[in-house]
Amino acid sequence: MQSSWRSPMVVLTCGTIILFISFGARNIFGIILDPMTESTGLSVSDFSFAIGLQAVIWGLTTPITASLAERYGTARMIALGGVLYAAGLILMSLVQIPIHMNLTAGLMLGLGLSATGFPIILAAITKRVDAKRRSLFLGIGSAAGSSGQLALVPIGQFFISGYGWAVTAIIFGCLVALIVPLASAMKDPKREAADPNAAPEQKLTEAVGEAMSHRGFLLLAAGYFVCGYQVMFLGTHLPNFLTEAGQDAWVGATALSLIGLFNIFGTLVWGAMGGKWRMKYLLTSIYLLRSLVLAVFILLPVTPSSTYIFASAIGLLWLATVPLTSGLVARIFGLRYMATLTGIVFFSHQLGSFAGAWLGGLFFDQTGSYGTIWWIGVLLGVIAAALHFPIDDKPVERAQTAGT
Repeated sequence: MQSSWRSPMVVLTCGTIILFISFGARNIFGIILDPMTESTGLSVSDFSFAIGLQAVIWGLTTPITASLAERYGTARMIALGGVLYAAGLILMSLVQIPIHMNLTAGLMLGLGLSATGFPIILAAITKRVDAKRRSLFLGIGSAAGSSGQLALVPIGQFFISGYGWAVTAIIFGCLVALIVPLASAMKDPKREAADPNAAPEQKLTEAVGEAMSHRGFLLLAAGYFVCGYQVMFLGTHLPNFLTEAGQDAWVGATALSLIGLFNIFGTLVWGAMGGKWRMKYLLTSIYLLRSLVLAVFILLPVTPSSTYIFASAIGLLWLATVPLTSGLVARIFGLRYMATLTGIVFFSHQLGSFAGAWLGGLFFDQTGSYGTIWWIGVLLGVIAAALHFPIDDKPVERAQTAGT
């Protein structure tokens, strides 16, 4: 029998706190970019490459981490990820050359994030709720990441302004270390209490093969690439874009916080809508709306007011894709291997994140402008909307026969 203190509400609470810390700390890189490149001599593209490398490692190792969690225990993998994440931030404070940045912010943080990010945490939460509330609970978990961004970005800016980026990295490393004790609440339920959608005899390799041969799964992964591109580009380069446009550093920090604030409402609302309407159509709408908001902002003069309106609007759409994408995976393939399958889709997201972070820095260093890379993001949003529309979102026959 499951330990009484690990009730669904305790797991939800601890899971959301882990995401609050993990995602919130991850979002300080946008405000670290300028002071770090000035003090170390790293170029914007050096910095951007390390963050892009982090995204690729994060995405590449997430399916592996998820499968290890399903085999050896979710709590153990989250705790290990917390150790790597905290150590990476603390050691990053010593960075002076690109290779050190790649090893700390790139490799160590990428590995740490793979075990403390959405796929593993949301899968652990999802296994404890029924299908009707699944999308809502995924929205609550996703909103936790945004509340971390809302709270920790301005705190990070405060410490950077007063003590410098290196001290800030150490402070955030200590904060991330709190993930280790919180992980103890994320112990998996007994196998017999897990998802009945997957046939008992199905193996991991069979589940992956089934997903990879499903056209809807491939379309979902392709669309998630665009989400990663847009989110990572803005998260990494929006503050610098605003500084280059003559705005104060606090405008960028405030914009990231507003994105986090409005994303709390966005993920909850879109997540709740996912329980009532077809998720693939909601995803189509989100990507179209993102492209519209991005296009309108770049066409208008950049002022604090226009920036705050833009940040609020894009925040409503920021991580709204997460509960819906995860929910679609669960609906089509069941919960047994949800963490692994979501991790595979997430890898595509992180390839997009690498492109958004690195190409943003590369284009800026070469042209002195973010204009071209911004419009690429607008175009990709339209393409992503078109990819989601034809997804076959019916549960696979195996899941139907096994029960729902």
